[in-house]
This record gives sequence, C-alpha cells and structure tokens, in this order.
Amino acid sequence: MNFFSTFIIIWILVALVTFIYLFYVDAPYGRHIRTGWGKNISARVGWVVMESPCVILMIIYAWLVKDQLEVVHIVFLTLWLVHYIHRSFIYPFVIDMTNPKMPISIAASAFLFNIVNVNVQAIGIFYFADYAQNWLNSPLFFFGTCIFFLGMFINIRSDYLIVALRKENGPGYHMPNKFMHKYISAPNYFGEIIEWIGWAILTWSISGLVFALWTIANLFPRALAHHKWYQEKFSDYPKSRKAIIPGII
Repeated sequence: MNFFSTFIIIWILVALVTFIYLFYVDAPYGRHIRTGWGKNISARVGWVVMESPCVILMIIYAWLVKDQLEVVHIVFLTLWLVHYIHRSFIYPFVIDMTNPKMPISIAASAFLFNIVNVNVQAIGIFYFADYAQNWLNSPLFFFGTCIFFLGMFINIRSDYLIVALRKENGPGYHMPNKFMHKYISAPNYFGEIIEWIGWAILTWSISGLVFALWTIANLFPRALAHHKWYQEKFSDYPKSRKAIIPGII
C-alpha cells in the first residue's frame, strides 16, 4: 500500500471522528458563534482566507502538470474553479454577515482542511486516476455532472434567498419560506452535499468520494444544529420541516 492510499484511510477515519464530534459541539461561527474559541477576526476576511487555497493551490497543481493534462482534467479543473471562485471571492462579499466576526481558530482549521483536501483531490485526480478517452461521453460523467450542477444550484439559490430576505426585512435572522427552505432548514448544506456526491461520480475517484464523505461529516451535524436553532428561535417554525433531507430528517 503506497503512502497516498494509507493517508486516504487515515483521512476517512478523521472524517468519522469529526462527524461524531460535531454532534456534541457546534462549530462556533455564523449563528452558532460564542466566546471561548480564541481571538476573533473579520468573518469576511476569514472566509476568503480559509477558502482561497481551493482556488490558488488547485491552479498551482494544474500548472505544475500542465504538459500532462488531458481534456478530461481541464474539465474537472473548470468545474472545481466554477464552485470555488464563487465560494471564495464572490459569496463572502455578497452576503450580509449577521455575525461579522469568527474565531481565528475556525478560520485556521478550515484553511488547513482545504489545503489537505486540495492535495487529496489534485494528487488523486491528476496523478493517480486513469480515464478512458471517451470518459466525457460516458453515462457516469454525464450523470455526475448533472448531480453536481443540481447541487450547486440548490446551494447557491438557497444562500441567495437568505441574502434577499435580509435585504427585505433588515439585518438579522428571519424565517425563510421559499424554495427548498419550505421543506428543510439547511437546503444550502443539502445542495452542497449533493454537489460533491456529483463530483465523486463524475471524477469516479477515491479522492472525490473522500471529499463527499467529508462534506457529509461536516454539514450533516451542522444542519441538525441549524434545525434546532430555528425551532428554538421561532415559535411558529413549521413542524413538518425537516433538517437536511426533505421528508426524512
């Protein structure tokens, strides 16, 4: 077993531990921010810093192997950058952050996670994964890409409805009732989970699968925390609304 395979196993185990841990401790940022997690920094600056490795490092990796890149790799890179350029450099300047601060410890941990994740994705896909010449015409690639964009649409649409709600009703948190917010408390997380499941399918790689598992490990417990927060904050919160999966949980 090579080093990369060993690291993947360890990284999956860390995701499992993180998944369990987050059921007991809510990550202290956004609506769940609280004291006791060290010095705070600007949430907007922290967001850009912690997400930017996903753009910068991936471009560096692609440049390092530019002579070996095939069309399929360029397509993967483009899909990745479409998500993360928006996520890193557009979204944090569009959203009205109700809590303008975040603990530097959260920004630092997310920054380190993204560095590791970019390495896992780039090394696994650019170096270790082999793709047939007709992979871009394969049913798996087509299906995975559709799932990827469906998840991206749900994620972005859900986030921007919250932005619009604050513009209409003023700063602070309000109860959303449009789009998938009618069915679940965290449709943005639901969309992001779908998106990276799509990535795992369209790249058909262990790297993509690991990222999908990490996304679930991070966002599933947080969605449950969001759901509980909404129920406690709004006495008229719909009882039929679920946390993360419509009609289920």
